[in-house]
Amino acid sequence: MRRLAIKWDSVIVEADGTVGGHDAGATLVRRLLHLTENPILIGPGQRRCQGFELMPVDFVDTNSTLVINLDVLDSTRVWRTLREHGDQPAVMNFQWGPTTTYADEVPQLIEALSFALFPTFANSERTALAVRETVRRWTVPAVAEKSRVGWSNLGFTVDHVQPRHQTAVPVVLYPAIYLSERKRPRIFIDTVERIHRTTPIRVAMRLHESHLVSELAMTLSQKEWFWVGPLTATRLSYWEALASTTAFLATAAEESYGLEYVEAMAAGVIGVLPETGWARALVPANYPFLWRTPEEAEKMLLRAVTEPDACRAELDALADGNFTAWMAAKHNDSSFEDALLHKITEWFG
Repeated sequence: MRRLAIKWDSVIVEADGTVGGHDAGATLVRRLLHLTENPILIGPGQRRCQGFELMPVDFVDTNSTLVINLDVLDSTRVWRTLREHGDQPAVMNFQWGPTTTYADEVPQLIEALSFALFPTFANSERTALAVRETVRRWTVPAVAEKSRVGWSNLGFTVDHVQPRHQTAVPVVLYPAIYLSERKRPRIFIDTVERIHRTTPIRVAMRLHESHLVSELAMTLSQKEWFWVGPLTATRLSYWEALASTTAFLATAAEESYGLEYVEAMAAGVIGVLPETGWARALVPANYPFLWRTPEEAEKMLLRAVTEPDACRAELDALADGNFTAWMAAKHNDSSFEDALLHKITEWFG
């Protein structure tokens, strides 16, 4: 197998030689760097870091390296750079978010061409289907039929789940790290405010630093029952926080996968999800907490915070007596790693 090089332009390498940040992109980069021994992280400068080597793409050995690109729009540029230094460039895309979210046609076409030219591994079946549809829609049949797409649910490390402990006041989690329009935070805020008028709850919002300083976040932080803060400093503190969380209300209109929701439900948090294709893909058939209207969301969340034991028993009944075990089996990250390595071998030998 070729040596693996991971490319994500937004990556931050700390002074101690570790990948910084706890958002989805940084977490994914760390996971990809652990796939094989002696990996490369493409970035500015060249130095030996903790478990990987940092170097610019110009320094990558073309004929012995596979670049896994999380920035799919510039895969053709990466290929051209590699080709200048060797005759066997190998590039693949990793699509880890929704496809075709661009307002302009040009990046849509570039994205489609990238999917068609380079093998693409997606973070879920829904994303893989969207990749295929993007190629079909924006390229000619002769190009589309040559595209190669694989997928696996990203999953999580089952061993990270912590024992649950109950809090005096139910804790409701805002299960996203952004307050962007696509996440529809206003539905979440309006719902928890209505519930708080009659039922004691505390709300936790752990936001990316770019949204932590937004006007909305600053306004919410002034409510004494609303905790708004940064992402947890470590994975252990993240899972410990989930262990004391009662429920979450998901409001996103679209997700490519939904790792935050998966991890929360596997930790025993009662998930109230929108009636959407992406949400149904995460849970067993007949999942009882799927809302169609804000009124339904409020009713379901109220029950989750006032009758959590009954809600968890209802979920267990759907999944052979153990809902969290069902989530762990369906979304185990070892399945993701095996599937990705299998596709790498299939595509590149």
